[in-house]
Amino acid sequence: MVTVLCCLPLGIVSIVKSTQVSGLWAQGRYADAQKAADDAKKFAMWGAIAGVVFGVIYLIFSLVVGASMFSYSS
Repeated sequence: MVTVLCCLPLGIVSIVKSTQVSGLWAQGRYADAQKAADDAKKFAMWGAIAGVVFGVIYLIFSLVVGASMFSYSS
């Protein structure tokens, strides 16, 4: 969801990290699998936060520009 809706670069990193987890777990590298899972979660969270921040900034910018255009047309 983060990759599609919020922040593409961080979402891709999160997907790559999450795909490493099962392979590492199958190899018996449990600590590395846990680290990859934690990293995937971290990048997904940061991507979601970045998406919300940019969405709010876009909304504020749109409202300011829309209000200024409305005041000029009156």
